Amino acid sequence: MERFDLAIIGAGPAGMAAAAEAAQRGLDVALLDEQNRPGGQIYREVDRAAGPRGAILGPDYLHGASLTAGIARPEIRYLPGTVVWAVEDGLRISFTRDGRGGQLEAGRVILATGALERPMPVPGWTLPGVMTAGAAQILLKQSGVLPRRAVLAGSGPLLYLIAAQMVRAGTPPLALVETQTRASLRAAGRHLPGALRGWRYLAKGLKLLAEIQRAGVPRHTGATAIAVEGGTAAEALTFRCKGRTHRIPCGTVLLHHGVVPNTQAARSIGVPHLWSPAQHCFVPDTGAWGETAKPGVLIAGDGAGIHGAMAAEYAGRIAALKAAEELGRISVPERDRLARPLLRARTRETAVRPFLDAAYPPCAEALRPADGTIVCRCEEVTAGSIRSHARLGCLGPNQAKAFSRAGMGPCQGRYCGLTVTALLADAHGQSPDETGYYRIRPPIKPVTLGELAAMDEPPSHAAE
Repeated sequence: MERFDLAIIGAGPAGMAAAAEAAQRGLDVALLDEQNRPGGQIYREVDRAAGPRGAILGPDYLHGASLTAGIARPEIRYLPGTVVWAVEDGLRISFTRDGRGGQLEAGRVILATGALERPMPVPGWTLPGVMTAGAAQILLKQSGVLPRRAVLAGSGPLLYLIAAQMVRAGTPPLALVETQTRASLRAAGRHLPGALRGWRYLAKGLKLLAEIQRAGVPRHTGATAIAVEGGTAAEALTFRCKGRTHRIPCGTVLLHHGVVPNTQAARSIGVPHLWSPAQHCFVPDTGAWGETAKPGVLIAGDGAGIHGAMAAEYAGRIAALKAAEELGRISVPERDRLARPLLRARTRETAVRPFLDAAYPPCAEALRPADGTIVCRCEEVTAGSIRSHARLGCLGPNQAKAFSRAGMGPCQGRYCGLTVTALLADAHGQSPDETGYYRIRPPIKPVTLGELAAMDEPPSHAAE
């Protein structure tokens, strides 16, 4: 079994930055990632897409190329196409790659697992033709493909970015249907000082909105009662806005109302998590350096709370410095000296986040869906079923598995967990912290018996 000073799970901005920083401090690094190329979701396929689609995707996306270049170092063992399915005590990582299982050990582990797009369960969201907005962006980055006759619906600045990219690509959305209200913007006013410190983000947002407006894309705000109509596929989006019912015929509906930390790996090893009222999700309990209650385990990037790509990059470097200090490669004074400008930069990058969280809250109707709406797609469990289980005495998500198999499908609760927690918390008049979340156990990703059986076989040349 190979042993490294540091193992990093995830090759997005936090993971790549952490790997480069750790290598610079003399650490032997393993960088494991599910994708076949580095970049994570935000910089997906940047080395291939920068040339043909750079003008569409924008300068922020192109910045990712500097991070992918930074991991081309002899101290870094980059393992693409690697699915991590267990992190065990003793910092042993089990994974599958090229059809066979494998294991490695590390002196320290940084979880840089990033974020997941928050599911938006509304009536009709399981119809063919309904995707997350982030999935549409993946198609653009990876294949240069965008849906035509699409409507963007939900809440959050990412909608503006994707709408502008669609405009640049020559396939503008039919409409932008947003759920945030003027009341949300007024509530965000108390965070205005921080927002002004992050004025660059606000300026980018205004520029995107101007670009969308010039393209003539209709924009509806304060939308409620969002639903997708269709028989065998999506045919139209309906919603209420300003006292009227609207219906927009379309071929594709792109839903989005924020992203949430991907906490499966952290939960599987017992890292404590706390409810964030501002971001409407659970976040791992971490210190200023990304350290956790589990010895040797740090968390960096959006997996520790949503703050954006640049903040994730700084957080990755900060966590790497902490790991290097703990492993004796640098002294505490040197760690603090190197980290000082990174900590300042991260503070600057995160200053605007409270304003954005308040101004663009998740769609309230999707956080607590109507009874007939499916919330667990894997097992086809509705919100009404969860509420009925609560009346029968189901107190938390783990009990809900026994009542309905919610959370027991292939996604292992990644996409229904927060909704199930919210429904049960409401039913029992409890907080999300009191209600809890699914208990996550290995394997945290599907693994076949064949991959396990091949674990002890000598690796093929292709796996190296």
